[in-house]
Amino acid sequence: MSAAKRLVVCGGNGFLGSRICKNAVQRGWDVTSISRSGVPKWETVTSSATPPSWSHKVTWERGDILRPGTYAPLLKGADFVVHSMGILLEADYKGVLRGQESPILGLRKAFASAPQPGNPLQRGVKEDADADIRPPETREQLTYENMNRDSAIMLAKEADRAGVAAFVYVSAAGGAPVLPARYISTKREAESTVASEFPRMRGVFPRPPFMYDSSRPITMPMAAMTGVGAVFNGITGGIFGNFMGAAGAKPLQVDVVAQAIVQALGDEQIKGPIEVPQLEELANKAWRGGML
Repeated sequence: MSAAKRLVVCGGNGFLGSRICKNAVQRGWDVTSISRSGVPKWETVTSSATPPSWSHKVTWERGDILRPGTYAPLLKGADFVVHSMGILLEADYKGVLRGQESPILGLRKAFASAPQPGNPLQRGVKEDADADIRPPETREQLTYENMNRDSAIMLAKEADRAGVAAFVYVSAAGGAPVLPARYISTKREAESTVASEFPRMRGVFPRPPFMYDSSRPITMPMAAMTGVGAVFNGITGGIFGNFMGAAGAKPLQVDVVAQAIVQALGDEQIKGPIEVPQLEELANKAWRGGML
């Protein structure tokens, strides 16, 4: 009998990450989650504040995705590593809620087209224990470059150094008319950099659409609206696809995406970008496999 696969999920306490952990546990894998808070606040990712039974089989570790020295030791011996973190808007929403920053200023920052710093490989970022990978000019911010691109590239670098076989970067199906172009461009930059700089690892880049679940009631009407956009995109032959981005893609239940990611990790033939139809196919394959 072969040894259980070891999976490390950075962002394993999140909406999608926690479900990746769940599906991996159900396969008998050894699962570790890394996040700044460690154990999730279950009421924010499920319908109950009570930890689900599978969660006791996950090792919940603390680490800062922007400080590789805090998580690198936890990657040793892992077969697979998943990056399931990112931001939709750069605006300081906490500052907005506290009245410290106006919503207009926050949105202006997000849509600004000023030149951005290069990725950490280009900047020669060191992996000291307390080193922050953010450049000095955005050291106090969470930008698309910092979170969607640079954190993934540095995690991939550490995973490659640890001898990890496959690396998953959770990307996105596309942007949306209401999101800055840099939201999706930084994700595509992360995909291409990970694939080109670390070819030894099997790079897997799922591109999920809007994800929903009844445990997050707000996602249900939003999924319905996105579904209408997907139908419209289909009727018009996809001619508005580039403009609509993820708003024109069929929404998926978050567990479907998690199942697809774990299935992709277990299949050595799967690599590169995984679009929405293939995510559904992989999830169906996982479901059929679970029924046997």
